[in-house]
Amino acid sequence: MLPGALKTLLRIFVRILFRVELIGVENFHRAGPRAMIVANHVSLLDGVLLYLFLPEEPVFAIDTRMAGRWFVKPLLRFVDSHALDPTDAMAVKSMVRLLRENRRLAIFPEGRITQTGALMKVYEGPAMVAEKADAVLLPVGIDGAQYSPFSYLKGLVRQQWFPRIRLHFLAPVKLDIPAGASGHERRKAAVRSLQEVMLRIAYAVTFRDTTIFGAVLEAMRRHGPGRTVAEDTQRLPVTYRQLIMRAFILGEVVSGATRPGENVGVLLPNSVGVLTVILGLHSIGRVPAMLNFTAGSQGVVTAVETADIHIVYTSHKFIEVGQLQELIDALSKKARIVYLEDLRSTIPPLVKMKGAIAARFPELAYRRRCPQRDTASNAVVLFTSGSEGIPKGVVLTHANLLSNRAQTTILLGFNHRDVFFNMLPVFHSFGLLAGTLVPLLDGSKIFFYPSPLHYRIIPELCYEVGATIFFGTNTFLSTYARHAHPFDFNRLRLVVAGAEKLKDETRRLWAERFGLRIFEGYGTTEASPVVAVNTPMENRPGTVGRLVSGIECYLDPVEGIENGGKLVIRGPNIMKGYLYHGAEGQIVSPATERGVGWYDTGDVVEIDDDGFIRICGRAKRFAKIGGEMISLAAVEDLAASLWPEATHAALAIADSRKGEKIVLITDHPAAERRLLLECALARGMSELCVPRQIMVTDSVPVLGSGKIDYRKARELLPKEVS
Repeated sequence: MLPGALKTLLRIFVRILFRVELIGVENFHRAGPRAMIVANHVSLLDGVLLYLFLPEEPVFAIDTRMAGRWFVKPLLRFVDSHALDPTDAMAVKSMVRLLRENRRLAIFPEGRITQTGALMKVYEGPAMVAEKADAVLLPVGIDGAQYSPFSYLKGLVRQQWFPRIRLHFLAPVKLDIPAGASGHERRKAAVRSLQEVMLRIAYAVTFRDTTIFGAVLEAMRRHGPGRTVAEDTQRLPVTYRQLIMRAFILGEVVSGATRPGENVGVLLPNSVGVLTVILGLHSIGRVPAMLNFTAGSQGVVTAVETADIHIVYTSHKFIEVGQLQELIDALSKKARIVYLEDLRSTIPPLVKMKGAIAARFPELAYRRRCPQRDTASNAVVLFTSGSEGIPKGVVLTHANLLSNRAQTTILLGFNHRDVFFNMLPVFHSFGLLAGTLVPLLDGSKIFFYPSPLHYRIIPELCYEVGATIFFGTNTFLSTYARHAHPFDFNRLRLVVAGAEKLKDETRRLWAERFGLRIFEGYGTTEASPVVAVNTPMENRPGTVGRLVSGIECYLDPVEGIENGGKLVIRGPNIMKGYLYHGAEGQIVSPATERGVGWYDTGDVVEIDDDGFIRICGRAKRFAKIGGEMISLAAVEDLAASLWPEATHAALAIADSRKGEKIVLITDHPAAERRLLLECALARGMSELCVPRQIMVTDSVPVLGSGKIDYRKARELLPKEVS
């Protein structure tokens, strides 16, 4: 053991060098004497940090291979340690005995230092020790040491000799093991529960209790102001400092025309410009309201009325190229239209100089320009797709978005080297969070592309820019795969699908043509948007993965559906509330019979014993035929299995005999009901799943996100049918 005075001096020395901050240290004593201290493992400093800063010294469980290293052996003379051999069953028993003797035990359940920046595999040994000893777990999150030269992340993060280090002591918990479980079930439940605890730790060290703009400033400090963060088709890459400078300049200009907290319309395509506008508005405490220019004139005007928008920022070039003059004509009757090109030409040199100076002292400038920086304040207004009715405004706070960013990052492990190709529109929650905020805050580079519909150009550009991360919908991914050269996606390491169900044919096509797995996820705008996702560590094809950390759920029974129910969720990423058209800007918080904060997704799901979620369909998208509930999504899947390259929309309409009947709208020219019936019977499906009528059209209407526009699809039906 180190003499007390020497240990105190060493603690002071390390605290000064690394500006060590202890958060929630009172939880150490709340855990009691029979506590297993579990921590994430990010660097060679981790053991030293726990030894110096834990209020009382525990017994350290150290892997025998690590204990045998030359630089570790001398240190073990000063600590109470226990060699841990994962292959030795007696090692588990001896650690159980230590805990039962009320001796605290510290262990790293991952067993090794992270090499990805994300959570590594969690070993079952620590879970079995905690379960057999009936121990309390004290989660401790180590944040900052991963940026030191003592981590294994060289090249993946920007390393510093003395980064700031935080130790997060979380509330003590016990493993969640179902009553009555025994044998294999207890073992499995213990490991799963420990994994959840480790995810809580990862979330705690990743989440930032600040605003979006504040998080960007922290990312700039961490990754360097000269780090290139964004580029678009103009091929003029921008660094953090350039982006912040432009945001400050724009914010200075906009501040006189708007008021704090005002919803400000943004009508722009994916580009460095739209990112600048969002951050410029945030720098002065305004709220970007992202307008969906694919929704048509009436849809955009409705959105402007719903969010009480008085000024809209757009671009002459965008309006001209997108042929949106009709939309602008309609919009100009409701709000003032400001073009960025006109704004740029009128910026005084003094304002530009002030912006350049502010970018050199960004924290000070931000505090002056935006004194009210409440994380619970509105960060953005998005709009629901309107595929089944009038779009609603979804108000997301800074905390909502930063929570979801943390929930996503800890599972997928993005890094400094990644290049995100973002062709998903930023007015869509998927494109805003996953394609924009996640890379911006993780020091990755974003390549913005203005439209997901350029099926031949996008694969070529992915090859050209060396994209490593790619998000898309099933519709887009399947089409890109058919047009791409087999080498276009050679640099991709992670492909994630969301917004609509991933079809087996798309999954197979990417695996065979490019050798890539697609990880399917599930989200909703109201959840910022990610709710669940498959990951490289936990992937179950046919499901949308497990719930991300911090989300609670229950299933609300649906009449006529035996297995599963409507998914109702609660968590830090759930929206502040809705803006309804005609409600004069009043925000309506989500609520169910269980209270405020619970959000009914409207999606009928099944959840298996391991927590993987399978989407059965929208509750509104079931047809009741002769008393049976038939999923319209299942009908579309049936058609897709026969004609995978076509687009299909199944609709339920009134029927005098059986209550409802199903009509399939498809763009496959040779679609026949007979073929669908044969396919259904071969797959063991009920004949009720076969649409009574098939309507062939030149194209099935889709939204800008790639989802089917069911409202417009219904308009295609003849009046006597609809």
